[in-house]
Amino acid sequence: MINPKDEKMKKLLIGLSFVFGGTGMVSAQKVMLYSTTSSERWVEQKCAVDKAPATQADIYVYTDSLQQEVVGFGGTFNELGWDAMQNLSSAERTKVIASLFAEDGAHFTLGRTPVGASDYAMGYYSYNDVKDDYAMRNFCIDRDRYTLIPYIKAALKFRPDLKLWASPWTPPAWMKVNEHYSQKSSGIEGTDIGHNRLDPNRNVLGNVTGFKMQQGYLQAYALYFSKYVQAYKENGINIQMIMPQNEIAWTPCWPSCTWRPEDLAIFVTQYLGPQFEKDSIDTDIWLGTVNFPDPNYVRTFMKQRNTGKYVKGVGVQWTGMKALPIVYKEYPFYGYMQTENMCGNSENDWSALERTWKAVVHCFNNGVNSYMYWNMVLNETCKSWWDWAQNALVIVDRNSGQIRYTDEYYLMKHLSRFVQPGSRLLKVSDTQNILAFRTNDNKVVMVIYNPKEEKQSYSFKVGNKSLSVVLKAKSINTLVL
Repeated sequence: MINPKDEKMKKLLIGLSFVFGGTGMVSAQKVMLYSTTSSERWVEQKCAVDKAPATQADIYVYTDSLQQEVVGFGGTFNELGWDAMQNLSSAERTKVIASLFAEDGAHFTLGRTPVGASDYAMGYYSYNDVKDDYAMRNFCIDRDRYTLIPYIKAALKFRPDLKLWASPWTPPAWMKVNEHYSQKSSGIEGTDIGHNRLDPNRNVLGNVTGFKMQQGYLQAYALYFSKYVQAYKENGINIQMIMPQNEIAWTPCWPSCTWRPEDLAIFVTQYLGPQFEKDSIDTDIWLGTVNFPDPNYVRTFMKQRNTGKYVKGVGVQWTGMKALPIVYKEYPFYGYMQTENMCGNSENDWSALERTWKAVVHCFNNGVNSYMYWNMVLNETCKSWWDWAQNALVIVDRNSGQIRYTDEYYLMKHLSRFVQPGSRLLKVSDTQNILAFRTNDNKVVMVIYNPKEEKQSYSFKVGNKSLSVVLKAKSINTLVL
């Protein structure tokens, strides 16, 4: 028997009554609507469930059709982001971190951190630049203790259960065939912007492996990862997942390394996985980050011996998203993550929000469990060390001290604030302008985009309940039922 005084059980029954079409007290339930336009941010209002269920609706949410489980949303910790926040007072810096990770902020679930230098580091570096130090005697993360580790720990104060994962942009230079952190000498997209002065004779082609596929280097690199995970743990940070290479199939002028899928599989199955086993490291290994649109990259990797033993998931970014529809169907039992939101060119406006929204919808409709933004915080230039100005969620003006929350910040807040780990994606009739989720506490959360230039009335049928709302022109909205 159920004790009627058990408040927890009563709340559960109420939630189930709504989701599965019950009647009674739920018919008078209020629904919270959160709305954002380019000029009005996060406006809250209450709506009511229609008392008489409609026979027709503009959009149907099928509450009995549960799709993949959600791990969550997050962003990336980078040196330049932490550096930008050093121009703020301690109190203002804390507010920025809270806006990303606190329960009344975006409430991010996930954080990504680079293993050594990324393109938003303050220059090239690795944790061991001593040539041919196969035993990793000179391995050291001291630089991170002043940049990335304080950044991550500031987030952990608001989100102690934050799931952290890591990937390198490049191995130490001495492990690479051209013995340089980058793969090519020219600047961004064939220009001289961000030129790294690498001798063009040492450029590495994009369809070959930039790593020295020799036993000593493979063993040393596996040990490098093991020491990284252990060193971070000693500093109070648990790295729960590793992807062994950022953007496997690109040769930019910043830290990078290409891998053929067969070679990456050799490293993962014969060196990295066994090294983690030897050192009793329970950090998961994923294939990623894959920025290649042809699904044959993932197929070729997965066909190699023992990949299923060591690999738990697949991370895609940029053009890698194009492979998702096929890859997810062929390998449905792996986890999937969109690992880096498209960075843009410092537009930081509504057009960036629209591009990101389309990418989020595409990814969740094709199996991803989690979605990562790129730079959470940047200074007023938004430029990398290689001079590419990109988008960010929060922009700190180092001169005036002003803090700007961009349109994409509010998009991520609309997605992440209420859709927490364990939520399930729901099937909907509109596959372009809405995502719907059932949360752990049996609420239905709908994130809706109105792309029209005028306000629009929408009718919804959510299970057996009906709801009508008017959405502002060009707005992103979250309905919580």
